[in-house]
Amino acid sequence: MNGIRLGHGGALVAGAIIAITACAPQESADLILINANVITVDEALPRAEAVAIKGNRILAVGAAGAVESHTGAETEIIDLDGATVVPGLIDAHMHFPRLGKRTKQLFLDETRSPSEAVAVVKEKIASTPPGEWVTGQGWHTVMWEMSGFPDSTELNAASPDNPVYLVGMASHAAWVNERALGIAGITTETPDPPGGEIVRTNRGEPTGFLRETAMDLVSRRLPQETRASRKADIELSITTALAMGLTEVHDAGVGYEEIEIYKELLEEGKLDIRLNVMFEIPDAGEVLEQFIANPPEVGLGEGRLTLRSLKIFADGALGARGAALLEPYADSPEEIGLLQADENELYEVTRKAMGAGYQVAAHAIGDRANRIVLDAFERAQEERPADRPRHRIEHAQVIAPEDIPRFAELGVIPSMQPIHATMDMGFAEARVGPDRIRGAYAWRSLVDSGAMLVASADTPAFPVKYSNPLWGYHAAVTRQDASGNPPDGWYPNQTLTRLEALKIYTINAAYAAFEEDVKGTLAPGKLADLTVLSKDILTIPPPEILETEVLMTLVDGRIVWKRQ
Repeated sequence: MNGIRLGHGGALVAGAIIAITACAPQESADLILINANVITVDEALPRAEAVAIKGNRILAVGAAGAVESHTGAETEIIDLDGATVVPGLIDAHMHFPRLGKRTKQLFLDETRSPSEAVAVVKEKIASTPPGEWVTGQGWHTVMWEMSGFPDSTELNAASPDNPVYLVGMASHAAWVNERALGIAGITTETPDPPGGEIVRTNRGEPTGFLRETAMDLVSRRLPQETRASRKADIELSITTALAMGLTEVHDAGVGYEEIEIYKELLEEGKLDIRLNVMFEIPDAGEVLEQFIANPPEVGLGEGRLTLRSLKIFADGALGARGAALLEPYADSPEEIGLLQADENELYEVTRKAMGAGYQVAAHAIGDRANRIVLDAFERAQEERPADRPRHRIEHAQVIAPEDIPRFAELGVIPSMQPIHATMDMGFAEARVGPDRIRGAYAWRSLVDSGAMLVASADTPAFPVKYSNPLWGYHAAVTRQDASGNPPDGWYPNQTLTRLEALKIYTINAAYAAFEEDVKGTLAPGKLADLTVLSKDILTIPPPEILETEVLMTLVDGRIVWKRQ
């Protein structure tokens, strides 16, 4: 019989053989985790000492003696030396193919001014042949302590020969140089595309700052990736996510090629993580019609891949003032944001999707966008009252107080990112003012109203380290950044309890994917998806949450990642 145990330092130690002498009077397990601090998220048995697994299902959870009675001649025993076991963590909104790619990109996350960002770019250019593109991501004006937007002046001086394309503001804006503008053919005569803006000088000249859909004018000129490179990036995404303790990701918007790659990896036995995929559509037109002509695909590869959700955008981002607001921006009274789809368009998408058996996930950040999405969902659901579609609003960032109860009333799932609150707190109140901010990042209000809140990181909007669900968990329970600021938390009345925060990454996220009966808690009969952590995140001091390590990740009862 083979055994593995965890040493006191948290590292996995191989070769520890555990002798078992008793014969199993019950069904034998394939794997038993012992000497564990098991947080089940199951109200019937909140805490346990051991977990037994047979095949891809949990066989038993409970006291050590009872669980170890399932030991047989071939059972593998792993002594966790007091480590904590939680249900497999689920990220409910990630741009999964870009996670792996993000680990290889030029990082601007730590820059504190446009000049610092330009210095990083200049260093990259030194080793880049003239004419080749330089790309990066992660800058944010809140980190630069500026309310305006950068222009191309410094980039032009640093890179006269290389086109530069830098994505920032949570992926809702791009900063480019003149060379990139020229390649894209952007001039004073170029009109703003629907749902976007080419920021200009008083004389109408492009400044080098592009908002929302205007980014596409340049991004489509970037060197095209190959299918092979996309597949390699996705494989890196899988490894990166598993190392963060994630057993499932809700992929927030892909096209046909990514779906084909997922199916290919599934056939090759390389899809070691579960994916609940949203197909991205632009409107209620031909792309939608073609897609919903096919029925949803649920639980392919024994539950590894599901495709029954559609993603559409209602507005843009708050940082770039693209979020659609009911009243003008507090710090820019001439702006109210950018709608990418109106209520009628959203209603048509929802009506058609429901008729074909699909769930709708709508990106909405501003209070106006959230309201029109709720209105559209309500209209569509009134036509099909027997359906419980579990539609979702992705981000639900700024909500008018009177709209908060509507999520629970309509069964709409607020899919939010706790890390956004602590990343945005430097500018968010300036954008919407002291009154509207009380309906922003309002997790406590939503939970208290009965809404089924779920959580994610929205990778790759921020640095890869923030994709770790434990960073989001920390933000949810403290409303503080990694340095512990502000000391009492930012609007701390919106914090969640430790258990509530764990639920939004487990059972609630499973519910959002119609999977609460098979995952999200640790109970007999459920899928054996587990995350093993070095510390008890329900009890440790808040700063230690960010120090907690993932020791093992199990999917279908198999260890798919472990810390060496």
